Amino acid sequence: MNVDLFDFELPNDRIALRPAAPRDSARLLVLDGPEATRDLHVRDLPGQLRAGDCLVFNDTRVIPAQLEGVRGEAKIGATLHKREGPRRWRAFIRNAKRLRDGDTIDFGQSVTAIAGDRAEDGSFALDFQGDEPVELLLERCGRMPLPPYIASKRPTDARDADDYQTMFANEPGAVAAPTAALHFTPELLAALDAAGVAHTTLTLHVGAGTFLPVKAEDTADHKMHAEWGRIDQATADRLNAVRAAGGRVIAVGTTSLRLIESAAGEDKIIRPFEGDTAIFITPGYRFKGIDGLVTNFHLPRSTLFMLVSALMGLDRMQAAYAHAIAEGYRFYSYGDGSLLLP
Repeated sequence: MNVDLFDFELPNDRIALRPAAPRDSARLLVLDGPEATRDLHVRDLPGQLRAGDCLVFNDTRVIPAQLEGVRGEAKIGATLHKREGPRRWRAFIRNAKRLRDGDTIDFGQSVTAIAGDRAEDGSFALDFQGDEPVELLLERCGRMPLPPYIASKRPTDARDADDYQTMFANEPGAVAAPTAALHFTPELLAALDAAGVAHTTLTLHVGAGTFLPVKAEDTADHKMHAEWGRIDQATADRLNAVRAAGGRVIAVGTTSLRLIESAAGEDKIIRPFEGDTAIFITPGYRFKGIDGLVTNFHLPRSTLFMLVSALMGLDRMQAAYAHAIAEGYRFYSYGDGSLLLP
């Protein structure tokens, strides 16, 4: 499909620079079936789901993956995006023309890394030196990797260390938050429990590739970055049991959705999964593992807008986004949410 089909105009002032407070006070656009559209708030979610439904959250935890260093006199910026070993990360590099295989980058605070091979996507391998766990090194010298559309408008600050983590964050490894879950609070979870809506978790370590623009003119020519994820046997069994009993599996975030779909077979059975996924979902895709999605509002021409268009239909999502823009919804990572029920 032509990527231009997924374009739309978004006023600059619709990009949220801070999350709603409290988190569940964010607005929620509900698309239920082919026509119904309702303007609610995230705290209204329990009334929009049914007893027996199950929400699936991503329990990945964002690490301070944005680094600033020097190679000789050259300033080097690095954004880690995928772990390749105990001490090796793949990273997108700013000022990459000044970096060669074997160069040492000094990130300060006694943290150094040696540049390795450069991949086709332009990223470098970085091998962190020393014996301390890399997680401890990053806590010393790294900062929270806010999305570029926020970082270009304001600096990262102490608030982001909390604001950019979900209440489910438990497994360190992501360099971007599963932002749909940022809206959830203990109070909202308790209300969902009381309404008979269950919840469970899986792990997908979100990579910085999620922010990369689609440069191809046709979706068939775009290559997704791989991300590591895991669904254990107990979680797979639980989700299959929900559907067998007539409940719906509602992914919270496109990351949860992509991992469930990677684990589901053509028979619509979800199986245990551990490894990389580079699944790319565009209109025409047949969903096998999920029945709905809670998600934020996405970039024009992005793989995530293509995904929601695959779920609800391109015309439906173009109309929904036009409605959201007209009604003042806030977009992107710190913005408002939507509930999509095809």
